[in-house]
Amino acid sequence: MNARHAAIFFAAGLFLAAAPVRAQMLDAAPCPSTYEGDVPLTLPAAVDLALCRNAQVHGAWAGIRLQAAGVGEARAAYLPTLNGSLSRVHDRTAYPGARTASSSLDSNTGSLSLSWRLFDFGGRAAGQRSAQALLDAALANRDAVLQKTLAATVSAYFDMQTARASVRMRQAYEALAQETVQATQRRAQRGLGSHSDTLQATSALAKAALGASRADGDERKARAVLVYTLGLPAGTAVLVDDDGDGAGAGSGAGAGWRDDLSAWLALARERHPAIVAAQAQLAAARERLAVARSEGRPSIDLTANIYQNGRPNQGLSPASTRETLVGISLNIPLFDGFARHYKVRGAQAQAEQREAEAQEVQQQTLMDLVRTHAEASTALANLSAAQTWLDAAQDALASVQRKFGLGAADILEMLNTQSALLEAQQERIRCQAEWRSARLRLLASAGMLGRGDIAQEGGASGGKLRASTAR
Repeated sequence: MNARHAAIFFAAGLFLAAAPVRAQMLDAAPCPSTYEGDVPLTLPAAVDLALCRNAQVHGAWAGIRLQAAGVGEARAAYLPTLNGSLSRVHDRTAYPGARTASSSLDSNTGSLSLSWRLFDFGGRAAGQRSAQALLDAALANRDAVLQKTLAATVSAYFDMQTARASVRMRQAYEALAQETVQATQRRAQRGLGSHSDTLQATSALAKAALGASRADGDERKARAVLVYTLGLPAGTAVLVDDDGDGAGAGSGAGAGWRDDLSAWLALARERHPAIVAAQAQLAAARERLAVARSEGRPSIDLTANIYQNGRPNQGLSPASTRETLVGISLNIPLFDGFARHYKVRGAQAQAEQREAEAQEVQQQTLMDLVRTHAEASTALANLSAAQTWLDAAQDALASVQRKFGLGAADILEMLNTQSALLEAQQERIRCQAEWRSARLRLLASAGMLGRGDIAQEGGASGGKLRASTAR
């Protein structure tokens, strides 16, 4: 995303190719026609579905075409205007009561007029620059809409993966609780345990089943949100690629994410669509001020006219004539009731307003970036700590299971160890979700979130976001 290149726009049915237009474009991808419900949905495929079905994206593209037409209209002011007319006239004159016979005259008349503004103290140039700035603002607005759609899609996709990970974790915990019940029953049959141990294990199994049921409900809600975000019909059975243990990021997940905050701020100033759009709106307002000032200054026009058999709306001549006029006119505005003065003051006030808005947008955007950068750093550290906790809890459970099988551990120690493992697994999933959300918001806050930043990594087909800071 945000790679500057030449683009050609169609506007009002006309092909505008007078000059290349600098644009910020996202990687293009063909729109998928359908979604096969039995095929797992990858993250890039989900992004394609959302971008193709989002109404705001279509509206942003329409806004670009509208401003492209404005650029073409501004360029047209440099070209001459040519008008022609043809007419067939029949003139019959009668003399009632006189001996003179009536007379008639037929004539073909035509005219051709050319007008070309040669000089206007920069009004047309300022108008063209203003139109180009508005086009840049429309392009930046399109990028902002795309980023918003991408962020919503990736967030919904990751939420679905997180919900799937929670379901798998709860199902595994339920299976572990079932094994514990069976183990306590075998111990009771051998006289190594009491009926109370079996009841406690059965209670833990019921609690595990309840947790699995709630996790399944959360997954259904996450799937419904994802279906709505993708613009698919309600009730569509969406399958997402499994993310293994829900990690999607190993020990090297934070590579490139602990960059200096000043580097992220510099990227945001340069590339964030909101800042780019505000700066473009400010440039357009300043050019409109130049246009307003030029309207009160002199202009020079070249005119040329050709008349065949008389001028329009004049009487006919029996002789065939051709008249040619060429002239240069100097137009000097003298007084218009101070209308231009107030128009200039209004344009100047609008430019000042746009400047204040641009400063506010930049300040707010950079403030959001500072917060999200801190949150991403914290989330990454929490993810590493949660993984260490989970490894320790798994080792502890394996040790207690061996002791429990040998009769060296009681049911309370077994259940407490299982509960500790469940808590560690839940915290691991929570930290993973926080990390995904934080890095997503960090990319969006820096104006770097694009379809090209969504890539599949190795066997984790769920996808990963990466920062292309080397662009």
